Amino acid sequence: MERRNFVKKTMTIGFFSLAASRAFLGSSQYINREKDTWDGAKHNFKLKFAPHFGMFKNHAGEDLLDQIQFMADIGFRAMEDNGMKGRTKEVQEKIASKMVSLGMDMGVFVAHQIHWKEPNLTSGREDKREEFIKDIRDSVEVAKRVNAKWMTVVPGHVDLRKKIEYQTANVVESLKRASEILEPHGFVMVLEPLNFYNHPGLFLERIPQAYEICKAVDSPACKILDDLYHQQITEGNLIPNMNTAWDEIAYFQIGDNPGRKEPTTGEINYRNVFKYIYDRGFKGILGMEHGNSLPGKEGELALIEAYKKVDDF
Repeated sequence: MERRNFVKKTMTIGFFSLAASRAFLGSSQYINREKDTWDGAKHNFKLKFAPHFGMFKNHAGEDLLDQIQFMADIGFRAMEDNGMKGRTKEVQEKIASKMVSLGMDMGVFVAHQIHWKEPNLTSGREDKREEFIKDIRDSVEVAKRVNAKWMTVVPGHVDLRKKIEYQTANVVESLKRASEILEPHGFVMVLEPLNFYNHPGLFLERIPQAYEICKAVDSPACKILDDLYHQQITEGNLIPNMNTAWDEIAYFQIGDNPGRKEPTTGEINYRNVFKYIYDRGFKGILGMEHGNSLPGKEGELALIEAYKKVDDF
């Protein structure tokens, strides 16, 4: 599933069906145990996996706060929402309050308009750079509101009229300016390399490339988002690349290949990958940016069991 589809889906599930008083209670009593097929058992996950809205809607319903409650009841200690920036201020505040009441951490949201078909940061054009910087300033306010630390940045399409070195220099300059805005707040933009198969023509594809850019920007506000689904397609070699780039990786995202579904449905040995990440002492968030391999409640149960399996090391 492409990121823009994730954003579109999450932004359309934005209504609350219950009264405001219920929205802040945060009690699992609103999950009907008699009708649910989930057994209600909470799992103590070793890593901080973060589901997204819609992943458990067949159990929890359409209400966003009930979905967050269900995630917490399963044992997940974080959540991410690519489309958070597109939600109203009121909805953002309700989501943040609910997560605080449950002791959950907020994962990434998309920080800016991603240019999928035209060069923006790679071009060096000042108008495109200013558009990006404005988006980053706006994202600071969103991050404050929802208690987020990380925000996703994708530098956009290649500029076919410029050599890669010039494009890299243009991207680095824009990221340096953005870092000046984020550093005082302790916020971090995480650069996400995307694979060439699902996203042909994008500038940032590989972990070594992202590593080089982060070193050039040289700021605690500019790090790597290592999406293991994308990197399995682009270059594989997941653990060695993590090892080499470790000091610049701040966030992970998950999806098995092929299919971009939950772990155990594809070729990635996620149990070994997660054990490596855990043994390195990673305390951050791993976003579950994938679909469910099966429909309905059956698919949600399969997803829960898959995460229990790969968390068993």
